[in-house]
Amino acid sequence: MPMSANEITSLIEEALPGAKVEMTDLAGDNDHWAAKVIAPQFAGKNRVQQHKLVYEALGGRMGGTLHALQLTTAVPT
Repeated sequence: MPMSANEITSLIEEALPGAKVEMTDLAGDNDHWAAKVIAPQFAGKNRVQQHKLVYEALGGRMGGTLHALQLTTAVPT
């Protein structure tokens, strides 16, 4: 069963307090998502490190329960 936007958002916000998450359903099937994550924990980290923090927040669901995630990360301004 695909993951909902609310599930994905909750996992990220729980792991990265203060994060703001915007979800977009790319295919209308609740299985292909784009997420824009803005989090203070990204400060001083490169893009790969930022993405790793998000993937860790998802607890190994990528490629399984969560089929596809297009990820954009940024530090709050």
